[in-house]
Amino acid sequence: MMTRFIEQIAYRLSEKNRQKKFDLFLNIVSPKENEAVLDVGVNDEEYSESDNYLEKHYPFPQNITAVSKQGLDHFKKRYPNIRAVVADGRALPFCENEFSISYSNAVIEHVGTREDQLNFLRELFRVSRKGFLTTPNRHFPIEVHTRVPLLHIVLTKSFFDIFLKKIGKTWATGNYMNLLSISDLRTLLDKARISQYQIIRNRLFGFTVTFTIIWNKEDSK
Repeated sequence: MMTRFIEQIAYRLSEKNRQKKFDLFLNIVSPKENEAVLDVGVNDEEYSESDNYLEKHYPFPQNITAVSKQGLDHFKKRYPNIRAVVADGRALPFCENEFSISYSNAVIEHVGTREDQLNFLRELFRVSRKGFLTTPNRHFPIEVHTRVPLLHIVLTKSFFDIFLKKIGKTWATGNYMNLLSISDLRTLLDKARISQYQIIRNRLFGFTVTFTIIWNKEDSK
């Protein structure tokens, strides 16, 4: 009963958090009706109302190209007006600046190693003129995927994985998630040669729960 109650609260907070990020996207990136948007990391199966949030709420869905590494059969039926492409976010099959905006919500922490994360970031930057990327803060007191407090901060990843296996959350181990701090993000952005960007903190109870990174290639000219 208590576990179900905690999960219900977590889902509500997640939906509120995604609404805040979506509003930030509309207000700061200010996408126009004729701009092509690339969303990398959509879900084929939806487990809550906050999944595929952009596709549910964006006012110009016909301009979205949605990418997932997994098959998108259910996604295509649910969103028939959206172009769906199966591809690896670390090696996107698109031309340089093919899209006006690249968008990726809470995906980079799931793509693999730091090198994989760097390739993912480089690809988003390569194929679009503007970018909007979010990821959880590694130093938020509760690990947002497993709901485990503090241990993801004080333990190394290998020891945290051992703990997760012991409590039956093996699904969250290995390269399922490699969480990022703000210093990790800045290092990745520097290595990707993204020099003009904003990092915006989304706070919950005074703590930074997620980071949003926004860039615009026009700003560097």
